Amino acid sequence: MPMKFSILNSDNKARRGVIETERGSIQTPAFMPVGTQGTVKAMSPEELKEMGAEIILSNTYHLYLRPGHEIIHRLGGLHKFINWERPILTDSGGFQVYSLSSLRKIREAGVEFRSHLDGSLHFLSPEKAMEIQAMLGSDIVMAFDECTPYPAEYEYAVKSLELTTKWARRCKEFSIQHSPVQSLFGIIQGGMYKDLRKRSLEDLMEIGFDGYAAGGLSVGEPKEEMHETIEFIGPLMPAEKPRYLMGVGDLSDVMTAVENGFDMFDCVMPTRNARNGTLFTSRGRISIKRTEFKADPAPLDPDCGCYTCRNYSRAYLRHLFLAKEILSMRLNTIHNLYFYLDFFGKMRDAINSGTFKQFKKYWEAVLQAGVIE
Repeated sequence: MPMKFSILNSDNKARRGVIETERGSIQTPAFMPVGTQGTVKAMSPEELKEMGAEIILSNTYHLYLRPGHEIIHRLGGLHKFINWERPILTDSGGFQVYSLSSLRKIREAGVEFRSHLDGSLHFLSPEKAMEIQAMLGSDIVMAFDECTPYPAEYEYAVKSLELTTKWARRCKEFSIQHSPVQSLFGIIQGGMYKDLRKRSLEDLMEIGFDGYAAGGLSVGEPKEEMHETIEFIGPLMPAEKPRYLMGVGDLSDVMTAVENGFDMFDCVMPTRNARNGTLFTSRGRISIKRTEFKADPAPLDPDCGCYTCRNYSRAYLRHLFLAKEILSMRLNTIHNLYFYLDFFGKMRDAINSGTFKQFKKYWEAVLQAGVIE
């Protein structure tokens, strides 16, 4: 079944919708927990389902290098391999290759790079990225792009944008021939230059994709520039297609993006912060290693219904973290992911009820004033 996107409700530019796929529906605005290597760190698929995750993200680059897309395909595809029957989105690997700046060479045919694992030489082209994603069997696949760095000179951003457009066209041609059952999203580049962002979007719309993503953000630019780009490009993206903001997970940034019509998000922020002892609560962020929690019998967040908050105290969570116990990562991750998924659910409810503006104002105050570091 081809992916179908419907807008159920709206509050100004904020949209409440649903993406329907063969493997299940995804309520939007949606948060996709990141399972880079076929696992959301410290979590089982059953736990993710219980807390309401409807889609996860995995990464082409990492799964290509280890264990290899051929092996995953031979074992029945990524869904079977990781025991996750709900939708999966795979990134093309463009961002990971971008992050290997000292280990890669970019040319029109594709990118030559050395593995961060063993230094072995590899070549990733748009066709290869699509082939890998087809063999993984993910539901939503991303076109291969060059992530424009920050800062970037205008001339470089133009060349990067033109290369991304050429690669996007090649990805679409491959998809039509070899993987028509997968939904393909194009990625808008152009750096912080509004005219280039608009040009990139127009080029992609001419090719035609199942959804559109804004890439090249949260790569070191100031918040003000990120928000300006989000506010500019979001409303220009096709209203009838899902709009995906890649790699942005700070909740203040998320609300700004939702306010400007974005529907899909992914970020390692909740899981990475959990492993580092930073936990999100209805009263702000908490650093669980603080001395004040040494004998604190209260739950991490009295307003939270997650397994961690129902069963354990701040004192115990602090003890586990300082003792470097594996259970610390597990319980902290359960809480942070539950918090994120619950936050997105409340955001959808606010859009439904026409109160998103008040929701955003309330949570911005919490996020700005309630930080306990």
